[in-house]
Amino acid sequence: MPQNTSAKKVLDAVRSHPGARVKVAVSDIDGVLRGKYIHKDKFFSAADGGFGFCDVVFGWDMNDQCYDNTTLTGWHKGFPDALAKIDLGTYRAVPWDDGVPFFLGDFVMEKNGREVPHPICPRQVLKRVLKRAEKLGFVPMCGVEFEWFNFAETPQSWAAKGYVRPEPITPGMFGYSLLRAGANRDFFKALMVEMAEFGVPIEGLHTETGPGVYEAAILFSEALEAADRAILFKTGAKEIGGRFGIMPSFMAKWNPSYPGCSGHVHQSLSDGEKNLFADAKGKHRMSRLFESYVAGQLAVLLEFAPMYWPTINSYKRLVDGFWAPVKPTWGLDNRTASFRVIAASPKSTRLETRCPGADMNPYLAVAACIAGGLHGVEKNLKLTAKPIEGTNVGAEQVPRAPRTLIETTRNFRNSNAARDWFGDDFVDHFAATREWEWRQWLDGVTDWELKRYLEIICGSSDSGFVGRTPGYSLACSGFPCCSSRDRSAPRRCASRAASTRSRSIRTGSRSFTRPAS
Repeated sequence: MPQNTSAKKVLDAVRSHPGARVKVAVSDIDGVLRGKYIHKDKFFSAADGGFGFCDVVFGWDMNDQCYDNTTLTGWHKGFPDALAKIDLGTYRAVPWDDGVPFFLGDFVMEKNGREVPHPICPRQVLKRVLKRAEKLGFVPMCGVEFEWFNFAETPQSWAAKGYVRPEPITPGMFGYSLLRAGANRDFFKALMVEMAEFGVPIEGLHTETGPGVYEAAILFSEALEAADRAILFKTGAKEIGGRFGIMPSFMAKWNPSYPGCSGHVHQSLSDGEKNLFADAKGKHRMSRLFESYVAGQLAVLLEFAPMYWPTINSYKRLVDGFWAPVKPTWGLDNRTASFRVIAASPKSTRLETRCPGADMNPYLAVAACIAGGLHGVEKNLKLTAKPIEGTNVGAEQVPRAPRTLIETTRNFRNSNAARDWFGDDFVDHFAATREWEWRQWLDGVTDWELKRYLEIICGSSDSGFVGRTPGYSLACSGFPCCSSRDRSAPRRCASRAASTRSRSIRTGSRSFTRPAS
């Protein structure tokens, strides 16, 4: 819907729609849309005063496991309703759902007797940054691109396979392939046509390098609308794909043999009339404002990193030799840099921030991009680093990005710039949720560990039990030979374990085996 459409026209459009349903949604902390259908009568009431929505959407992870380390919401608060306000400017109809009216919402809260933005609502975090940009006289413009894999799976088939070996919809490495696009022509067409009807216009859609990989460039717009389009695109692609037996995945890196999936963010600053990044007389055709904007993003990239790389898996994408940039670098039309300066025509001059993954929360990633750039503008930072050439030539002394979520989360929690731009409440809450995510990973057992250790490993285990899987085990713990200094023990223990009858013992949620007594 055009942003200048009046509220009356929006309400009249909903009123005249033949159905009785309205669909509303909000973003959780991970960028997953959480929503519901409400009756028209409820909608008109909510359009005026808002509606209650359980604040657990900020108190649990993407698997609905409640955090145990947050302050603003959690078990200790009882998960009450928070007040969600419908943004009438987000109105659109869902073409694959009988044209049901759809709206996005923001959370607000009461403070000192007045209504204020909820500090941990991702959309409100972006709006906080945009409000500061407005005070500086800037209108940030953005366009988001996504790469993602498409699998010939459903949630049921994926679960039935034990979450292993998803089947891509096409084979091989075949970027920009008309042949591969034609292999799923109806799905390809539906993405282009139905997304446009949904108010998410796609500027370009093509296959990328990797089996079943697509890339979509969403038409640029003002920053809030761009983030809205991005989050709606990810959900919309999944809903459309389901109709064709296709499961799109925006996971950053699903297979170590293939490139990861990115979420590039293109940006420029406008004064409402012209692009302020372009300067035909400037060095590299960049305005001084543009140089400070790039310098700012370079300066705070590693402080804002969890807003670009929010999951455990995000860091598996940051591998040398693939397409994802691994250092805070900039370059002139260089796709190996974190920040690609595109100094083209006055209208199209822009910065492409290439470091975010497709698993980003669009509101937080766009907020981080703009805040980082404006940090450089406010501080009048100079772009002293030279642009890299080739693949990181000139960046030999630039520190590499950390490889784990917990490292970047610690930097984020301690960042004065993050607290300045996003607020203490958000920084503390978001950092806590990333620390939770890290703890879930520490407690997990991966297929890598099973392949590497289950058959071969010899060592002690919990309580002297042998292995963790019922049946015969080659693990030798629990035998005297393993605790002795007998150098021949490793040769004897495997055969001894194999010849020992074992039985299963279940304690809590874990299974162990031990020799029969």
